[in-house]
Amino acid sequence: QVQVVESGGGSVQAGGSLRLSCAASRSIFSINAMAWYRQAPGKQRELVATIRSGDSTNYADSVKGRFTISRDSTKNTVYLQMNSLKPEDTAVYYCAAAPTVVAGTPLFTSWGQGTQVTVSS
Repeated sequence: QVQVVESGGGSVQAGGSLRLSCAASRSIFSINAMAWYRQAPGKQRELVATIRSGDSTNYADSVKGRFTISRDSTKNTVYLQMNSLKPEDTAVYYCAAAPTVVAGTPLFTSWGQGTQVTVSS
């Protein structure tokens, strides 16, 4: 089992930037996929971005071109660079790790506690 801890949240004005970090308790080199999710008040948790072991990435349409997910295996850390932030990006952001894949789909079983991102207009 791997533990993950998020950091880097905060409050910014619209158009600003933040970088979130997700530190894993063991090497992320062997973890099949890691992801960032978010949950806004009154809404369901949604997938924001994923990065697979081969460094392939996927993004929600709402963040394409603005957010970038990356990883540094030497630091066992995954990042989410968020640019051109909008008020609708306000949410608690969660990091998740998928040590295993089932039928080609990452199984996210390890979750962090979340970090708050607030974007004001």
